[in-house]
Amino acid sequence: MVDNFNTPQIIKLPQILDERGNLSFLEEYNHIPFKIERVYWIYDVPGGEERGGHAYKENREFIIALSGSFDVILDNGKEIKSYSLNRSYYGLYVPEGIWRHMENFSTNSLAFIAASTAYQEDDYIRDYEAFKQNKS
Repeated sequence: MVDNFNTPQIIKLPQILDERGNLSFLEEYNHIPFKIERVYWIYDVPGGEERGGHAYKENREFIIALSGSFDVILDNGKEIKSYSLNRSYYGLYVPEGIWRHMENFSTNSLAFIAASTAYQEDDYIRDYEAFKQNKS
């Protein structure tokens, strides 16, 4: 479970190991600190492309590399950190108010995102300079 709701962090999900194949899962309010209102996934990202490039005012996310690997770059206005995701039993909790983008997608990677809100265009902060001004 999340130690601090205001801090991005890697969370290890349960693993049920079996010779027939392994299983992992996540539960709202148990492994992540929010009710899941939306899920989406990102796939077939061409080499060298980035996804994201925004922050949210309210939405929180939990990001998992279900297949392959990619990096999630987070910027809280004071420091920038990179998280490499490459195991389907680890996810990255991202609270609201953090600028993020995803890069370095491997071939056939699949990013799964559980979100705390339904899609709302007005929840997005898409202007990086406005984001930085709001953080200072």
